[in-house]
Amino acid sequence: DGKGRVIDNIFIESFWRTLKYEKVYTKCYETVADAEPVWEFIRKYNEVRLHQSLGVYDTPFEAYYQLPVSAAC
Repeated sequence: DGKGRVIDNIFIESFWRTLKYEKVYTKCYETVADAEPVWEFIRKYNEVRLHQSLGVYDTPFEAYYQLPVSAAC
């Protein structure tokens, strides 16, 4: 569990891969305002999308704060 461990970045690497292949490589954004779907994807990825790797299919938000999304709003 020390610094430089190979699997330390596996979750963030998975996030960036998903973001790129679902929202970046498939579209051509002319302006920052056109890229709004990217921000919506990030919000859904963190607050709605369930992740098997986080245990019992939690969202990253739930795993980080250890509470359901509806209780935080």
